[in-house]
Amino acid sequence: MGSTEERIVAVIMVGGPTKGTRFRPLSLNIPKPLFPLAGQAMVHHPISACKRIPNLAQIYLIGFYEEREFALFVSSVSNELRVPVRYLKEDKPHGSAGGLYNFRDLIMEDNPSHIVLLNCDVCCSFPLPDMLEAHRRYGGMGTILVIKVSPESAYQFGELVADPVTNELLHYAEKPETFVSDRINCGVYIFTPDIFTAIQGVSTQRKDRATLRRVSSFEALQPANRSLPTDFVRLDQDILSPLTGKKQLYVYETMDFWEQIKNPGMSLKSSGLYLAQFRFTSPHLLASGDGTKNATITGDVFIHPSAKVHPTAKIGPNVSISANARIGAGVRLVSCIILDDVEIQENAVVIHAIIGWKSSIGRWSRVQASGDYNAKLGVTILGESVTVEDEVVVINSIVLPNKTLNVSVQEEIIL
Repeated sequence: MGSTEERIVAVIMVGGPTKGTRFRPLSLNIPKPLFPLAGQAMVHHPISACKRIPNLAQIYLIGFYEEREFALFVSSVSNELRVPVRYLKEDKPHGSAGGLYNFRDLIMEDNPSHIVLLNCDVCCSFPLPDMLEAHRRYGGMGTILVIKVSPESAYQFGELVADPVTNELLHYAEKPETFVSDRINCGVYIFTPDIFTAIQGVSTQRKDRATLRRVSSFEALQPANRSLPTDFVRLDQDILSPLTGKKQLYVYETMDFWEQIKNPGMSLKSSGLYLAQFRFTSPHLLASGDGTKNATITGDVFIHPSAKVHPTAKIGPNVSISANARIGAGVRLVSCIILDDVEIQENAVVIHAIIGWKSSIGRWSRVQASGDYNAKLGVTILGESVTVEDEVVVINSIVLPNKTLNVSVQEEIIL
């Protein structure tokens, strides 16, 4: 165990509005990190995981969103979890490592012995206390959370090779063209403050190269010679790759769930994974009912206390119902996220779908999809204030905000 004097600081990278384009139309209304999964904002899950770290001093959120967009959330989550959370707005893109370095003075104010770094768009069980203990045993500068995936999907991520005995990171390749390993980078790290020296070293090298090397205008236009700004430092290519095999970086493998939340379909899958985790971590958040006084509940379901659900409704598995939603008699909900102020009228069916804020689904209507979370139309999505009239069927479609559907649609994007 670490000494009681040790202090830990956590940093969660939340990105910015230019990065959330694949999350449309849902990100038109709300910053992607605040989109609810299992009834809680996406970024709430890593924040509550950080809360379990002993001697946690502070949590910083770093991103490009305007501070006002996070002010209410930061205030409420700080009070709820009783841990100081602060949002830091980047003035320009600095890269995943450069963003950390940009706020180094603030991060080091508490004189932390370790810095936990997480990406917001990652869904996992965040085994941070166990990972921290392993990091202390390894004795290096950084430890990376890794997971084994299928060889067919590994190319989408950072692939890495580690010593099977010591867990030292020996090779790292970001989205390689040829197969390297079925172990991938989960986007969860623990570093000592030495990480700042490593980032500074990359910036210094770039400055030196820019000073020493003069190239012709033709050479300067070639992709290989287009130099990055000195303060733009990527964690994967600029820090992890050069430090492999130097007894500086180690890996900690999780056997639990892990997903990357890039599109709305993956948010629905991740919501289900978090609901399943609640069974062990927060069972009080899961709804129950047998169809007498309350609706029939099967599997893992979250229902906001302010939502009104008719006792004849059948709900679950993997359903999250947000504030002030109204679920009518005989409604069937399976694998879906129902957002604030949605009304679903009698005998409607919603399967593999996300129903946007203030939307309405008429009597005997069906809104459904195939449930292929990676496919563009594998989950049906209704944007804000979409009306589906009575007896209309919507299958494998995306509907942008403020539309009214009075005819059935299939495999369509309705702009």
